Amino acid sequence: MYLPAHFREDRQHVQHDLMRAYPLGVLFTAGPGGPMANHVPCLLYADEGPHGVLRAHLARANPQLDELRAITECFVVFQGPEDYITPSWYATKRETGKVVPTWNFVSVHVWSAPRVIEDPLWLRRQLEDLTNQHEHPRPRPWHVDDAPADFIEAQMRGIVGLELPIARIEGKWKVSQNRSEADRLGVAAGLRTQGATSAGMATLVEATLPSG
Repeated sequence: MYLPAHFREDRQHVQHDLMRAYPLGVLFTAGPGGPMANHVPCLLYADEGPHGVLRAHLARANPQLDELRAITECFVVFQGPEDYITPSWYATKRETGKVVPTWNFVSVHVWSAPRVIEDPLWLRRQLEDLTNQHEHPRPRPWHVDDAPADFIEAQMRGIVGLELPIARIEGKWKVSQNRSEADRLGVAAGLRTQGATSAGMATLVEATLPSG
């Protein structure tokens, strides 16, 4: 992706945090069947390999599985908070008027050599790990074993595992770092007026401001 130096985020723990917070990745392939994309919940195993490993599953009927078996590289995009930024929030608008709208966003891009996995033990672990990750904070977590065993076995026959060792990773944090401190203060305040839907981006912009 286009990655100006002031928007580049190379800290791997920050990239990983976004992938955990927004785990629904968009999986892209460009194989014999042409470009394809699917939204796939991914679970990050950060301590495996130099950049971590993603594990997921797809429906057995999904045609992208044939593409994944045929290619040597795929691509996953994780999208975090994003917001339209009006120039009306900039102090510069009042000073010079030389401002234009833009869009703030944060995103992580991941490249991998995919592995399609049919092993039922591997798949059972992936399902349990993924479920436990998202059920753990709930007051009464649901577990895979809560459903009848024969039902789970039937459901598993309809899916296939996917392992994605991360070979390369890039992060882009476009959160008004290229604007003056006064402009960033205006952006953060403006975003706060829009309520909960813009709170995440407001926090990211505020994090670029000098402390104290």
